Amino acid sequence: MSATRVPSASDQAATTAFSIIGAISVCHLLNDMLQSLLPAIYPILRENYGLDFGQIGLLTFTFQFTASLLQPAVGYYTDRKPLPYSLPAGMGFTLVGLLILSRAGSYPILLLGAALIGTGSAVLHPESSRVARMASGGRPGLAQSLFQVGGNVGSSLGPLLAAFVVLRYGQTSVAWFAAAALFAMLLLVRVGHWYRHHGLGRQQSEDSLVAAESGFSRAQVRLALAVLIGLILSKFVYMAAMTSYYMFYLIDQFEVSVRNAQIYLFVFLAAVAFGTVAGGTLGDRFGRKFVIWFSIIGVLPFTLALPHVNLFWTGVLSVPIGAILASAFPAIVVYGQELMPARVGTVAGLFFGLAFGLGALGAAAIGELADQTSIRDVFLLCSVLPAIGLLAGFLPRTGSVSD
Repeated sequence: MSATRVPSASDQAATTAFSIIGAISVCHLLNDMLQSLLPAIYPILRENYGLDFGQIGLLTFTFQFTASLLQPAVGYYTDRKPLPYSLPAGMGFTLVGLLILSRAGSYPILLLGAALIGTGSAVLHPESSRVARMASGGRPGLAQSLFQVGGNVGSSLGPLLAAFVVLRYGQTSVAWFAAAALFAMLLLVRVGHWYRHHGLGRQQSEDSLVAAESGFSRAQVRLALAVLIGLILSKFVYMAAMTSYYMFYLIDQFEVSVRNAQIYLFVFLAAVAFGTVAGGTLGDRFGRKFVIWFSIIGVLPFTLALPHVNLFWTGVLSVPIGAILASAFPAIVVYGQELMPARVGTVAGLFFGLAFGLGALGAAAIGELADQTSIRDVFLLCSVLPAIGLLAGFLPRTGSVSD
């Protein structure tokens, strides 16, 4: 008579953890898919409202600056007082923002819709990053990359939805995607239940263990944070150029249609999604510094070449640029959390906030510069930005993996 194996408590915990990581990844996908509709419909908004590049940059600035201003505050507050059900509430802001964007009667109302979508992201990113670490099972790089890849996949879907839905049915069809926000809210209520009943105890135990093993001085932490901020600057200003102006670059330089330009943007963002998963996994195995260095040295030749090639090679080069550049961010977030293990939410909020904020400032500056010069000149200037990442040489070893 064969014995029937009863799943152990650890088995059940692992199953629950991966189901939660999957849930927050799906919600991240839906959130970033919805927020990526904004830059994807810029050509439509430009035509409907007669916008110049500076006003387009201000739209990106409003969305990203709102997110960047609130994310560190949300992370800091929830480190002290966890709010398990803040995630569905945050998605509610995104839902309202979409409805406003679909019916905006003027440019200031467009800015309001962008600000509300930014507010939704400000809540989702630090708290979901915390949940990913809670459910990581000792593999925080993998958990962080799975969480982030949901957002990358969602961002890549935005241009396709704009190309095949919004472009066909008009600006008002943006409201249809509120159903996706509502579905995400339902999933996040379930995540909130798990967070409340299981996650808080796990996080406290894990933080106590990691804090006992990490021994960085304040000077080391400050230097490392300064370097990481420089890396985020180089990465996300370049990303802002690609997500907000890559379509205009293709249209201006190669006279492609809006729909084809949106498909090219989808290819770039799909490469970003792939790079995010690869970066988290490689970081767990080979060390965070290895991934960060690879993302710097590997991407620079491609960014330098991009403004000098034809349409075919522009599309080809966008793939390694997206993949290699994206591989660093999961490693940067986890590296920062290992530096400050008792401030997981604060670190996530700070880094995601800086990503949005620096991207916002970059998008606004790039838009003004493009109005004064040309889109090609902007891409020539941005091509050298990854060189800032050489600052990674000053990062100390965390000791959690062989850096």
